[in-house]
Amino acid sequence: MNVLLIGDIVGQPGRETIRELLPGLKEKHQIEFIIANGENAAGGNGITPKIAEQLFDYGVNVITTGDHIWKNKEILRIIDKEPRVLRPANYPAGAPGNGYSLYLTPSGHTVGVINLMGRVFMQAIDCPFKEASRIIAEISLKTSIIFVDFHAEATSEKIAMGWHLDGKVSGIAGTHTHVPTRDARILPQGTAFITDLGMAGSMDSVIGVDREPVLRRFLTQLPVRFEPAKENLWLHGVIMKINTDTGLADEIKMISEYFK
Repeated sequence: MNVLLIGDIVGQPGRETIRELLPGLKEKHQIEFIIANGENAAGGNGITPKIAEQLFDYGVNVITTGDHIWKNKEILRIIDKEPRVLRPANYPAGAPGNGYSLYLTPSGHTVGVINLMGRVFMQAIDCPFKEASRIIAEISLKTSIIFVDFHAEATSEKIAMGWHLDGKVSGIAGTHTHVPTRDARILPQGTAFITDLGMAGSMDSVIGVDREPVLRRFLTQLPVRFEPAKENLWLHGVIMKINTDTGLADEIKMISEYFK
């Protein structure tokens, strides 16, 4: 089974990139299931119910998120009742929404998706390593096909999670930095891994945002308004080929597709 994992979708330009490129990628690579990080899909900061529905219409099966999930309050209208939109599972007890769920593919396979968030240089939330182990112990009773989006800043923390879960899940993909790393590989116990998927957005930008305001911020330290950049749009991610008998990976391949 081929599963496509897509990096952070940045604003309307990123959404347009998904809309235009996803059908061709799905057909070309015989993709059965698509996971995309959508926490920057609304103007580069958060996500709304309307945008989530757009992404589902474009072919995304599950939207993962991260530290920007609460930036647009509209998402609170659906976060408890829409299982296809996940928030990091290691937010403290009582946070709305779900951090993991099970999904059925068109061919009848059950897929588990877990959304976690790192703590190095980020919010001091619950331990992602312990939460990952707890959730996997639960859902592995129902499926061996499990994917993790680990939304984290530090490469060391993402790599550590890869070793922590090697052989226990089908694949782990890091998100958050919007810069794709070139370390896609299958770990010794059979888990596909990449430190960061990258993004769907502008490469003529600062991680998807217009350059000039970002430069003004760095040069003056004054507050500025960030807007998603619109030129030189690319989609970054990976395709993981999963053995449905074992739940482990046979192959991982990086995807870098130009839109306009």
